[in-house]
Amino acid sequence: MDTLRPWLDRCYALLMAASAVAMVVAFAAVILGVADRQFAWGLRGLDAYAGYAIAAALFLALPRTLQRGEHLRVTLLLHRLPARWRARFEAACLGGGLLLSMGLATYATRLVWVSWTTHDVAPGSDATPLWLPQLTMALGCAGLALAFADACACRWLGRPFHPQDTGTPDGAPRSE
Repeated sequence: MDTLRPWLDRCYALLMAASAVAMVVAFAAVILGVADRQFAWGLRGLDAYAGYAIAAALFLALPRTLQRGEHLRVTLLLHRLPARWRARFEAACLGGGLLLSMGLATYATRLVWVSWTTHDVAPGSDATPLWLPQLTMALGCAGLALAFADACACRWLGRPFHPQDTGTPDGAPRSE
């Protein structure tokens, strides 16, 4: 696991950097859309591109935000449980998250494949091949599934997954 940690951290960071680029692209598309309306440049599809970029930013950021503990979590309930139930509940939540994210990644990947094979295009005036924006969704979902698998493995091994985590089910510091 220690040999994979730098690779996983780089993977999460790369997806987060791609998410940041997508946010800049969304901003640029919105600004160009406003300027296009003011100056009648005739640019088409900017609203759709802004939407694609916002969706890309959302999905590509999922793995890193899970790793950093910034997702909406069940910690309110988790910290109120007795220590013996806490580990089981967290393991069940991580396992459920892993199963759901794997299903979502599978579905998103199939959606990209179907759009690719059927030459599906956006209904707007830009006629963008839909597999392009769907690809970022599939990458983000696959990254999220990887992050959940990583979190499950870290919890199983008693190691921290995100910086605020102590690696122990009851939240106590680990004894080395």
